[in-house]
Amino acid sequence: MMIADDMTTEGRRIEIPARHGAAFRLNRGQRLRVIDPQGEQVSDMLAFNAHDINEVISSGRSLDYASKLFLSTGDPLYSNRSNIMLKIIEDTVGRHDFLLTPCSKDTFRIIYGDENPHQGCFGNLAHALEPYGVTPDQIPTAFNIFMNVNIAADGSFTVDAPKSQAGDHILFEAHMDLIVALTACSALQSNNYAFKPIHYAIETGH
Repeated sequence: MMIADDMTTEGRRIEIPARHGAAFRLNRGQRLRVIDPQGEQVSDMLAFNAHDINEVISSGRSLDYASKLFLSTGDPLYSNRSNIMLKIIEDTVGRHDFLLTPCSKDTFRIIYGDENPHQGCFGNLAHALEPYGVTPDQIPTAFNIFMNVNIAADGSFTVDAPKSQAGDHILFEAHMDLIVALTACSALQSNNYAFKPIHYAIETGH
């Protein structure tokens, strides 16, 4: 599934089926609402400057400038050039991950031992972004919406069930013209061992 024109989608709720992805334009000042319709479902999000896809969302810079690992309401998401791409306006969950890479065929092969692995969020993101000229090697660490990663004092971590319940959402406002990609995550552990859809809506900014 790939949505290419924000003018056709503004104000409508779009469904990303389980284990699929989408990409679309989000213009400066517009808002993106990502909704978990059934609960406990992660959505990987990427953002690229619509006018220069070499400028891309940066986990390292966003976490560094915030001086914390878990971003929520009021926090900006920065690019690799230290420009604000998106700002979190509302967040009914308050726990998301910005450390772990999108799941992929290699994830399922190495961690789960799958012999015929699903292409995962990485493959879904690459497929959705291909029409915009983004190559797989340009895909960075995603902002993993609703993903619940808990870090122990010794640095080890666990991926636990998302805290999101049915209808929970996060709302972003774009600070530049963007190409955004979203998934309904494909990793069993991330989604409490069930695959469900993700909804999103593009809204007019206030």
